[in-house]
Parts: sequence; structure tokens; C-alpha cells
Amino acid sequence: MSDFDGLKALVTGGASGIGRATAELLAARGAQVAVLDLDPSSVDKPLLAFRADVTDDTSVREAVAAAVADLGGLDVLINNAGIGAQGTVEDNDDAEWHRVMDVNVVGMVRVARAALPQLRESAHAAIVNTCSIAATAGLPQRALYSATKGAVYSLTLAMAADHVREGIRVNCVNPGTVDTPWVGRLLSKAPDPAAERAALQARQPTGRLVSAAEVAGAVAYLASPLSGATTGTALAVDGGMQGLRLRPVGS
Repeated sequence: MSDFDGLKALVTGGASGIGRATAELLAARGAQVAVLDLDPSSVDKPLLAFRADVTDDTSVREAVAAAVADLGGLDVLINNAGIGAQGTVEDNDDAEWHRVMDVNVVGMVRVARAALPQLRESAHAAIVNTCSIAATAGLPQRALYSATKGAVYSLTLAMAADHVREGIRVNCVNPGTVDTPWVGRLLSKAPDPAAERAALQARQPTGRLVSAAEVAGAVAYLASPLSGATTGTALAVDGGMQGLRLRPVGS
């Protein structure tokens, strides 16, 4: 496909995982793509790479400006940078709550704020935020993470309403558990990594983890001109976890 021919895209957290898969897919479909990341050293051409810390407004503004200058404009923003957190409301102190909120929620605000003036100049402007199944389903031991993703979901809807008449579409993807380096590190810390992976796989009706490429495909759909009538939408990429209630095998 070449539905992104002539379009310029910016992907945050684009050096690995979902962000990397998305950046590479957009480039393969014709976009010029710039990646923003804390450590973009692994990013190869044709992707452009810029260092940015989404918790630092100056860093974000400078990186977005540099990326836009090199790209020659901006049509698509993929707000993907984020971090994880585990535990109940008792398990993380105020500092950790502020840290994760600052990355996962305010980080998206900073990048969008810096990118909006350029997006307003585009004939095809789209923002896609990486949200999570945790925004709409109660998951154990994920209070802080879920709170941030619930905020991202609400933020997506509010942004869609604010900017639809400017020609800027805003949507989000809600992945289930994705087989990324972050999940790999999480599993490696479990007392029984194999059992923990099996449990994560079992809670998704498909019986397996979601791949980064599958999430990237959903992001690309929402960012593409082919979805020009879609805004204010959360697209689940969760193996059926949100909507399906299967009977146990054999019952």
C-alpha cells in the first residue's frame, strides 16, 4: 500500500516496541517518518531520529521543531511514548504517581501542543494516541498504569472534539498485552516467568499475546486518509479481551 505517500509522520517512543513497528510500517507505506525517543541510537534510515524527553517541554519543542524542519511539514502524530507501572493504590508513593502521569499523560499533551501548529497546516492531519485495554477494563495490580490510560482515553475524546473543525482527527488504540521488550522485562522479574506468560496469554480470548505489528496496523489505519471519517474512536487491539466472554474450554 502507498496510502501515506507524501505524508510526514512523527512517532514518539519510536525506537522500540509498538513505536518502532509503527514507524517502520508508516515508512513502508510511503510516509516520511521521524522518531522521537529518549535513546534513538538504534533507529536506522529511512527513519529520522531525534532525542526527546517527553517530561521536558523545552526538549519536546526543540525535537518537534527539528523533526518538522527535516520532514518539511507534519501530517501525522503518533503519541506513543509511555512507561508501565505495577501495584495497587497502596504500592506506589506520590512521587511515582506523579512520574508515571507526567510521562503517560502530560507527555502526550506536551508533544501534541508542540505539533498542533504544524498539523493545522496539513490537508490530512491525524493524531493517534497509544492507550490501553487498562483504560476500560479493571486489571489487577495496575492501578497507577490504568489511571494514566483512562486519562489518555478521555484526553483523546476531548482533543477530538476540540480539533475536529480544524481538520485534525484524533483517535487512540487500546492494545491488550503486547509482546514487547517492556513486557519481556516484566516477565523476567516474575517468580515463574513461564507461568506468568501463560496467565497473560490465557486472559486474552485468542490465547496469545498481541504483536507490536498488529498494533502498528491499527495505528496506521487510524492515521491513514482511508479513515478520514473516523475521529474520537478507541480501537481495541486486544485479542477480544474487552468484548468477548468465552466459556471455559470443555464446558
